[in-house]
Amino acid sequence: MKPIRNRTARAAAVALVAGSLALAGCADNGKGETKDNSKSQKDAAEQSKPVAYGDAAASNGPAEPVKGAKPGGVINVYQQSDITHLDPGQIYVSDAGQLANLIHRGLTNYQEDDKGNLTVVGDIATDSGKSSDGGKTWTYTLKDGIKDEDGNAITSADVRHTIERQYSKVIFDGPTYIQSWLSGSDYRKALPDGPYKGKHLPDTVLETPDDKTVVFHFDQPRPDLPQALAMAGYAIVPEKQDTREKYDKAPASLGPYKISELKAGKSLTLVKNDQWDPNTDAVRHQYVDGFNFTNTIDQASQTKRLIADQGEAKNAMQFTDPVDPAQMSTVITNPETKKRTIQGYQPYVWQLTFNLDAAAVKDKKVRDAITYAIPSQAMVQADGGRYGGEVAGGLMAPTLPGYDASYDPFGKQKKPNGDLDKAKALLKEAGVKEGTKLTYAYSNTPRGQAQQVIIKDALAKIGFDVQAKEIDRASFYEQVGKLDNPYDIYMTGWGQDWSSPSTVITPVYDGTLVADGGSNYSHIKDAKVDALIKKALTEEPEAAAKTWEEAHHRIVEEINPAAPVYYSKQIQLFGSNIGGARYSTESSYIDINDVFLKQP
Repeated sequence: MKPIRNRTARAAAVALVAGSLALAGCADNGKGETKDNSKSQKDAAEQSKPVAYGDAAASNGPAEPVKGAKPGGVINVYQQSDITHLDPGQIYVSDAGQLANLIHRGLTNYQEDDKGNLTVVGDIATDSGKSSDGGKTWTYTLKDGIKDEDGNAITSADVRHTIERQYSKVIFDGPTYIQSWLSGSDYRKALPDGPYKGKHLPDTVLETPDDKTVVFHFDQPRPDLPQALAMAGYAIVPEKQDTREKYDKAPASLGPYKISELKAGKSLTLVKNDQWDPNTDAVRHQYVDGFNFTNTIDQASQTKRLIADQGEAKNAMQFTDPVDPAQMSTVITNPETKKRTIQGYQPYVWQLTFNLDAAAVKDKKVRDAITYAIPSQAMVQADGGRYGGEVAGGLMAPTLPGYDASYDPFGKQKKPNGDLDKAKALLKEAGVKEGTKLTYAYSNTPRGQAQQVIIKDALAKIGFDVQAKEIDRASFYEQVGKLDNPYDIYMTGWGQDWSSPSTVITPVYDGTLVADGGSNYSHIKDAKVDALIKKALTEEPEAAAKTWEEAHHRIVEEINPAAPVYYSKQIQLFGSNIGGARYSTESSYIDINDVFLKQP
């Protein structure tokens, strides 16, 4: 997962295991505020709550009403660029994941109350799932009355089709948990054409004995399945509606809203889906008549409009973009404006990723030198100061169980703006010549542009000639996700899919998952790390926590495929006529399920 355009975080703990799902903040951003109201890691620890797995009663609709909510009106949504994907199978980043709450539905979803308590409930299923055979078998029964936007009834065949199409090459940018759990790391070989040539997974793997029943069969216990199925990447694609590659531009809705108009690079209009039945949905509402997305408004302009709070901006909100760092002081020091913000600790870690296949960074001493040279605090400042993040010591965020605040092998807490002398000494040992070229890829966002200046300057100070290459925001992760990409280093971010280290270390550092479109952006292949991952996945939580920690330490200290830079936070603005806006621990953005207009 990745922040902003980053892999969609499911900030939830494993059932019966306390996670670290909370709002948080940091120290001082030098903006001169008279009072620090940002959250801290102490807040995160105090507010951390385990997730529950809901039964049929918890999964019944309609969703609990939002206090004061009124029907009607249209909410304006400000975005810098297009939503990355609309096809559920391709959704693995936060903007698309946020949109998915409005138009897509899966077997399960997260129900969140006004205190941030999370429960996995049945979405189109009657409950969060029934396990048997020691957790190796999971059975789901579909609710009555689930239809797509054209009125077609959703059956178990559509669920099977949804899972099986992710084996095909049509899908290249979504999560791979369930496919690999069912068929191993080379899952595509089990069904290379997906369901498109009439073949299916055997009933011993995925079974649909009748129109209402879906049974998953795994070779080992998979207690996290209800949370994995709650990811937007596993939302339902009706078999009759599937247009393969074209589905990414015109998906069929099962949610409370559907797409009425899409203008590529410009706008997206959502209207009510009259086939959605609130009595089947324990999570979502349909308060407003629709959402008008404008995908051409940069972060600075979004913030300026929402600060002014005039005209249509009163009915507007930020979607996944945060407050512009340059205007942070204006937002925070004005009590009336600050009341129109949500704040939270995101589950993402920004990191400078090394392409381990690139000759320029193959030597670990070079990677360590670059890591020491990065001015992490300056990077935080470029992203909003204490309201945007805090310096990271490792690759595991404070939102994860077992987070160790003291872990800081590169001494970033003591020298948050880098250690150039240490970096130069390492480069001298490695025999790196002055003027050696490094190609740095960055996203064309205000943050990406500001940070590339910082990175380029810092690395120039230790002797590198950095060639900065800008990539369009919408395709950034697709480009750096190619195995033969031409870049040496690139800034990436990752957050857990649910609160287990398995959802960070496995997708990003497992050597068996190095592939085009995969999330192992560094291309790390380490036998010991792979063995530790395999071991942890079969252990009970307490033992697994120690194994994940061992794997994390080896990755950071002995291999260093990605330099930790900072932990991410969120602060967003909304107009004065927006009601129901609050921080969601599940999405780490404004809770899109609960918003309405105070005066429609």
